[in-house]
Amino acid sequence: MTIGKRKKQSFSRISNISRQESLEHSLIGGPGFSRLVFCNDPERLEAVSLNYGSNYVTTTKYTAATFLPRALFEQFRRVANMFFLFTATLSFTPLSPTSPLSTVVPFAFVVGITLSKELVEDIRRKKQDIEINNRLIKVHQRHGNFEYVKWMDLRVGDIVKVEKDEFFPADLILLSSNYEDPICYVETTNLDGETNLKLKQALQATSKLNEELAFKNFRGVIRCEDPNANLYTFVGNLDVEGERYPLTLNQLLLRDSKLKNTDYIYGVVIFTGHDAKVVQNSVRPPSKRSKIEKQTDKLVYLLFSVLVLISLVGSLFFGIATREDLEHGWMTRWYLRPDETTIYYNPRRAPIAATLQFFTALLLYSYLIPISLYVSIEIVKVLQSFLINQDLDMYYEEGDKPARARTSNLNEELGQVHSILSDKTGTLTCNSMDFIKCSIAGTSYGHGITEVERALARKKMPSLAQEISDEDVTEIASKTKPFVKGFNFKDERIMNGRWINESRSDVILKFFQLLAICHTAIPDVNEESGTITYEAESPDEAAFVIAARELGFEFCERSQTSISINELDPLSCKKVKRVYKLLNVIEFSSSRKRMSVIIRDEEGKLLLLCKGADSIMLQRLASSGRHFEEQTRLHIDEYANAGLRTMVFAYRQLDEEEYRKFNEEYTAAKNLVSADQEKIAEAVAEMIEKDMILLGATAVEDKLQNGVPECIDKLARAGIKIWVLTGDKMETAINIGFACSLLRQGMKKIIINSETPEFEAIEKSADESAVSEALKASIFHQIEKGNDLLAASSQKSESLSLIIDGKALTHALDNDVKDLFLELAISCATVICCRSTPKQKALVTRLVKLKTGKTTLAIGDGANDVGMLQEADIGVGISGFEGMQAVMSSDIAIGQFRFLERLLLVHGHWCYRRISSMICYFFYKNIAFGFTLFFYEAYASFSGQPAYNEWYMSLYNVLFTSLPVIALGVFDQDIPAQLCLKFPVLYQQGIQNVLFSWFRIIGWALNGIFGSTCIFFICILGLEDQAFRRGGEVVGLEILGTTMYTCVVWVVNCQMALSVNYFTYIQHLLIWGGVILWYLFILAFGAMDPYISTTAFMVFIEACAPSPSFWLILPLVLCVALLPYFTYTAIQMHSFPMCHQIIQLMFGQSDNIEH
Repeated sequence: MTIGKRKKQSFSRISNISRQESLEHSLIGGPGFSRLVFCNDPERLEAVSLNYGSNYVTTTKYTAATFLPRALFEQFRRVANMFFLFTATLSFTPLSPTSPLSTVVPFAFVVGITLSKELVEDIRRKKQDIEINNRLIKVHQRHGNFEYVKWMDLRVGDIVKVEKDEFFPADLILLSSNYEDPICYVETTNLDGETNLKLKQALQATSKLNEELAFKNFRGVIRCEDPNANLYTFVGNLDVEGERYPLTLNQLLLRDSKLKNTDYIYGVVIFTGHDAKVVQNSVRPPSKRSKIEKQTDKLVYLLFSVLVLISLVGSLFFGIATREDLEHGWMTRWYLRPDETTIYYNPRRAPIAATLQFFTALLLYSYLIPISLYVSIEIVKVLQSFLINQDLDMYYEEGDKPARARTSNLNEELGQVHSILSDKTGTLTCNSMDFIKCSIAGTSYGHGITEVERALARKKMPSLAQEISDEDVTEIASKTKPFVKGFNFKDERIMNGRWINESRSDVILKFFQLLAICHTAIPDVNEESGTITYEAESPDEAAFVIAARELGFEFCERSQTSISINELDPLSCKKVKRVYKLLNVIEFSSSRKRMSVIIRDEEGKLLLLCKGADSIMLQRLASSGRHFEEQTRLHIDEYANAGLRTMVFAYRQLDEEEYRKFNEEYTAAKNLVSADQEKIAEAVAEMIEKDMILLGATAVEDKLQNGVPECIDKLARAGIKIWVLTGDKMETAINIGFACSLLRQGMKKIIINSETPEFEAIEKSADESAVSEALKASIFHQIEKGNDLLAASSQKSESLSLIIDGKALTHALDNDVKDLFLELAISCATVICCRSTPKQKALVTRLVKLKTGKTTLAIGDGANDVGMLQEADIGVGISGFEGMQAVMSSDIAIGQFRFLERLLLVHGHWCYRRISSMICYFFYKNIAFGFTLFFYEAYASFSGQPAYNEWYMSLYNVLFTSLPVIALGVFDQDIPAQLCLKFPVLYQQGIQNVLFSWFRIIGWALNGIFGSTCIFFICILGLEDQAFRRGGEVVGLEILGTTMYTCVVWVVNCQMALSVNYFTYIQHLLIWGGVILWYLFILAFGAMDPYISTTAFMVFIEACAPSPSFWLILPLVLCVALLPYFTYTAIQMHSFPMCHQIIQLMFGQSDNIEH
């Protein structure tokens, strides 16, 4: 860095903070501004009485005391878990048909798995907290020395010394640094992901405190705003040595920022721990649940209803049968001894017996509800997310950025996306700007061909596009000069110093000087090679200073009061170093859309240099400064049509008195401690940023990311609607649309524009309210015309695109217009919203999500996309150059837009199919098992006697059938990834929810009922009246239950094997392993003491295994139970095959996927 220890310079007016005499609008001391900090005296009585929080920070969800109650509360918010808790409680009563142990253990096991997952995650967070809280930092002690103290022991008011490359341990006010100019450089990557350095500056009043001994007698009082989450504002003041000085954001150093290119700084702690601004910002994103998960809840409620219904039916029949046990003094079922029985079977109190039987039935049929469903889904989604994270085809090697599923809740939603709402800059484009063209003094310079121009050439004349491409290759091959990132400018007229031969070289000189001076970039000089690189706040600004350097005006040094340029002198034709005194920087903001600097050159002239958007700058030109306006406007339109980002450059010379007056007012405005300080400062700046002289305009290219056109084309063929929400001009957005295949040849465009000739006439002659009403009426009329065009085009099967600008969008989102607008928009293949604000992006996303009821995905890379990402069903953040705000607010992060193709068409399709099949199968196997219990209850007069041993029932969902379902949810593939990408139409299955429709769910339920019917009746009919053992004994309950259970295990596992499309050894192991495990279990469990095994004691070895009937019934049940699935699959494949089945057939006939 070029800045080092140097002689003392005057304090910069960039952030002039001389004592403010009057604070009429001061908020200090009022509500929200009551923070009081005693600098270097945290132990004084007044400081201790304020009782500010410690610097200990915790990100854990639980503590040792709250883990069990809070974690259990989270678990029992689920209705299914509440039901199982209810049944577990009832199992301790005489109503239970099974022992409490067999009911509680599986339930405790499932809940325990989830609690263990929560505990492991929280322990990981705890370890991170311990590491951070125990970092060391130098703190000033009473005896005058600085000693190392743990971060967590810091107090408000402590003076700390932070050294180079260390993190700030709390929010600090900068007091001094190793520079005589009390400045430092800060990296905020941990806060916002931005790698460019921020410049901070201390008060001149504290700048002398740059040695440890200087703090021995230092005291001061800071009054400032209370803790809040706003990272970009700060209001306060410092009282020191009887003087009061305003504090601004320029002195604030935020926790977790890093000190860079500065040996050390001293600062005073003002916000600690959870009061720090970055911690205040660490809020959880909105909770999102997938549509399939919500539908699953409805399925669980439906099964609850079925459970209650069959329990009610069973209890009614039981009550009737019990009442008739004693009729006219005769015992109908004498063997039950109804004359000597308990209340549970008392014929004289049949209604009470029926009521009690209802609760028994609830316990018995509770196996209809899959106890392990939710935990299995969680496990599957975590494993699916792991596979997404490990996909090398979505790894961005250049940026070292893999795909990251930041939440696993929405995996299946990736397969159901109906609409994509995308940012443009940094999302579709690289956000790595190249200076490619410029207009100076009415002459256009630069011969580069942009990607948009190539796309337009392809659209109009493919042969010409090939010629252009060939010319580019030839030109590149002939160049000997190495490529310079950020500079793609080619024009021999002004390169290599030849600009001095141009007719308006005086204007070109001023243009290049403005390019090199009007910015906030910081130069970084490599001491070994002498080369200079730049830290800039935006890619545009970096491109400007790089272009200035390549054109002969090298920005080489910056201090708080000056900028040094190595520039070409037109008289001597030699490089000279010129130092410009930097008086003020009026920074860029989204409302101003411009930036200015005020300098004094070596001749003593006062100059205002300004750059900004053409819509703002051209209004601020003096009547005598518009000589090149017409030609410049034409060039700007040409650049916009080529997809370039434009900026207008202008200047004016100031007289001393005008500047003196401005500086006084601007300094006073900047020093205000007021809520409207920023607006007041902007109003003052308005007064001087006028009557400027036009120099020209620049054009930078934000190139499309690799693979964007192909990706968008695939997504469009998949039936996904694509919206682009951008801040660009309409012409630029349209041409970018053609370049990236959003707009295609032959596609009709519906343009809704606020800049119609009729409206412009009204705008000049009417007041503001009348103008707003007229514009709204105009927009409404344009939307109606668009719907008429849509109706006409639908008859011709033509695709349409909708383009709307920001002003028009404001009125299109009004309550009485938005439904009509959305009707038009969702019927178009592509929608482009130009000049959109971040709020409009979020509002459009919400409108599409709520009104269509379909899955929406928003994708962006910047802070202005955060609202859009959080509003959408799925937020995808791109790890780009605009920081990490979008990624930190996203559900999934990827390195490039092109990876969205694989994320949706491959992983999205697979996850949707896997989760859908998994849930359907879960309900199938539980219905198949549960209804065998119901049929047996009906067979046994609804007596409450279970058909199976209690441990058979308890382990069914946990041990014998759950693991194959998890394997299905993780590994199954209907077709390989290459074919998913080759046939994007397959994605329509998810959009139309084909695989989790009520028709499919009911089909699986009926399949389960049919399977249970076959199992029960074949077993009953096959075993009821025959001798089962060699001694002639007939079948008892224990043999019937074991035989039926064996059939259930075989049927549901074979059904799983038939449902799998893509077998791996893991699936084979788990499916057939589940069957083998059942046999091993019945052998081991049956060999235990009869007190433990009860009805299972030696039942397999002594009864079932020796009997031929047991082995003959099994294949018969399998054939009959699975026959409907075979039949339906065969008919469907032959008569109405689904997309994936057609592709499977095609793929099966050819070994070449590309065939």
